[in-house]
Amino acid sequence: MRDITVFSGSAHPELAEEICAHLGTPLHPVQINRFANDVLEVQLQANCRERDVFLIQPLVPPTQEHLVELLLMLDAARGASAARITVVLPHYAYARSDKKDAPRISIGARLVADLMVAAGASRVLAMTLHSPQVHGFFSVPVDHLHALRELAAHFRQYDLSNTVVVSPDLGNAKEAAHFARLLGTGVAMGAKQRFSDDRVVISSVIGQVEGKDVIVLDDEIAKGSTVIELLDRLRERGVRSVRVACTHGLFSGGAVERLGSLPEVREIVCTNTVPPPKPGDKLTVLSIAPALAEAMRRIHDGESVSALFSTS
Repeated sequence: MRDITVFSGSAHPELAEEICAHLGTPLHPVQINRFANDVLEVQLQANCRERDVFLIQPLVPPTQEHLVELLLMLDAARGASAARITVVLPHYAYARSDKKDAPRISIGARLVADLMVAAGASRVLAMTLHSPQVHGFFSVPVDHLHALRELAAHFRQYDLSNTVVVSPDLGNAKEAAHFARLLGTGVAMGAKQRFSDDRVVISSVIGQVEGKDVIVLDDEIAKGSTVIELLDRLRERGVRSVRVACTHGLFSGGAVERLGSLPEVREIVCTNTVPPPKPGDKLTVLSIAPALAEAMRRIHDGESVSALFSTS
């Protein structure tokens, strides 16, 4: 394998630049043109022939636009005779569409995975997929990283002697339990039922939370409706304080402001897998660029990635 060559789409160039700074390699330019009929054209402006090419592009709003950009970048790299093409996918938005839970419904996570492979992806480097089965939707190797180590390193600065980690639902319970082990705390979880994208009901909280300092852990926060519903139940149970943590801080529709306005919320912590919102008094953004850069280096050098980032 020859030199490493890194490109970024327009979704999150700041993260790509930070990753390249850690790798000590340049971020090569990509020219994106839009024709009068709204069709996109992508040109990779660096040599790809027989090189190890990495394409960095989280799928964030406008999600469909960024997905098409990524597919065109893959096609361009394959057409330029790249030796191997790795998609670096800090956020896979379609991962939430992972099951057939209603009649005649699409499974977007599998379809978009197939599109990436058909366009030329040789492997995928992803961060905190919404559910474990999404890993299996790809027919190429997937290195699945988590941000639990970065989040845990941040929370270790606090006194955790009276702390419990709370998952909003059973689906995230395994990650919450692992996070609690990293911190040496207890764990609890909510019993959640979702009725629509922004309407959820958490009927109860399973575990001991009375008088505790709570860390609410979720993989992704968009509108914040799940966390706000959970905070209502925690308030009823008499928790002492709350800190909210997630990997993907999408925070659409003023979610940061709504969460930050609640008096029991002391801090909101996320990573920069997606472009972060404007910083606020209670918002802390952690960088996952060093972790992604190290994983990319290990992929390029043929070293183990799971040895560094496994959460088992």
